[in-house]
Amino acid sequence: MNTRAGDVARLRETLAAQPNDRVSWHNLAAAEGDLGHAAEAEIAARRAIALGITAPETRLVLARALQSQRKLDEAEATFKKALTLRPSYVDAHRDLAQLIWMRTGRTGDALKKLSRTLREFPAEAALHLVHSSVLEFAGDLTGALAAAERGLAHAPKDLTLLSQLAHLCIETGDAARALAFSMRAVQLAPADSGTQISLCESLLASGQAADAEAKATELCAALPTNQYTLALQATAWRTLGDSRYSTLYDYRSLVAEQVLDTPAGFANLHTFLNELSAELQALHSFHTHPLYQSVRGGSQLPLQSAELARPMIAMLFSAIDAAVARYLSQLSAGSDPLRARNSGRTAISGAWSVRLRSGGHHADHVHPHGWLSSACYIALPPTIGDGTSAREGWLRFGRPGVKTVPPLEADHFVKPRPGLLVLFPAYMWHGVEPFVSDQSRLSVAFDVVPV
Repeated sequence: MNTRAGDVARLRETLAAQPNDRVSWHNLAAAEGDLGHAAEAEIAARRAIALGITAPETRLVLARALQSQRKLDEAEATFKKALTLRPSYVDAHRDLAQLIWMRTGRTGDALKKLSRTLREFPAEAALHLVHSSVLEFAGDLTGALAAAERGLAHAPKDLTLLSQLAHLCIETGDAARALAFSMRAVQLAPADSGTQISLCESLLASGQAADAEAKATELCAALPTNQYTLALQATAWRTLGDSRYSTLYDYRSLVAEQVLDTPAGFANLHTFLNELSAELQALHSFHTHPLYQSVRGGSQLPLQSAELARPMIAMLFSAIDAAVARYLSQLSAGSDPLRARNSGRTAISGAWSVRLRSGGHHADHVHPHGWLSSACYIALPPTIGDGTSAREGWLRFGRPGVKTVPPLEADHFVKPRPGLLVLFPAYMWHGVEPFVSDQSRLSVAFDVVPV
């Protein structure tokens, strides 16, 4: 039993004896929410509120549970209620801005309440960071940079703003300034892993690959299961021409393509995928992509307990479980970051569906807290893989999600096709090529961790 599941069990025991304990109802709502049990989180949060709890945190938990159940009008109103109780509540501002952005794709609407609050609380560094992040993921890097700079003027020692500014300077081509911001953050907090990661990124962007490699090696020793630090190390190795890169990014041995088994009761895989596609399409409720994710030009649907329990999706993951088991059984022994952790037993740590529209793609990224990552194709535009559109919509590997000197391009590609599951180490840089079509590209992805 994981920690949060244990918390739920203990809280339910407490509430059986003390049913009017509103704090325990709030704690139960938070724990259920963390487990992806949105309906249970909603019930518990509403009970806490009915018993008189006034904490804005309870409204935040309730709003997130409502959003997870696609009760979007109620969720938006509840985020706003949390902000009525605490006008500068950063988490509520972030979640509200993201919800409005995903529903509308309109930056002005997403930032309307936050902008008013910043005029009242201009010294709140975290609010400036949210402002900057919304603009960044809306594609306005210049605006995002200016927002972070305004925040830093009020909070010159804020580590998150310094790291955000370093990141944005890299993205806008000012590596020297990025390095200065990163160095400043490290001087303020040399033991902070986030500042050290930012410095490593800035070194890569500045063409100082040897120093970046040394920093990445330190980070890997300090954070041995962090997949992002492994990706930075691999990037430094590739830049330096180090043969360890090709060992770590051994596409032939570590990237597997499997066609899913046809679930029982279906004549063929095509029939199953058509029904699954219709169900997933109906569940996608957002206009555009979330913040802090790799999706661009599409929507992302978290697959939590309620979605995973739906018969069609449950059958998909039964087929996925079999494919993952085959992958792990065929993985040879080794001391590399993937093989060394292979216990033969796994758990899915997160799952989601992505629907990309024409022009959509994935920015290059890794999954820092994963181990084995994936892409499973449910429905594709007919132009993807037909030989007439180059690599539009293909899965690419190896192009870093941070700029480097010299620039590094993708060095491996997989052509999607319906029913194909691709499995690969979570530390491998991956993204999706843009495509043009009047039909969407529908996929499911998940992370697996050893247990």
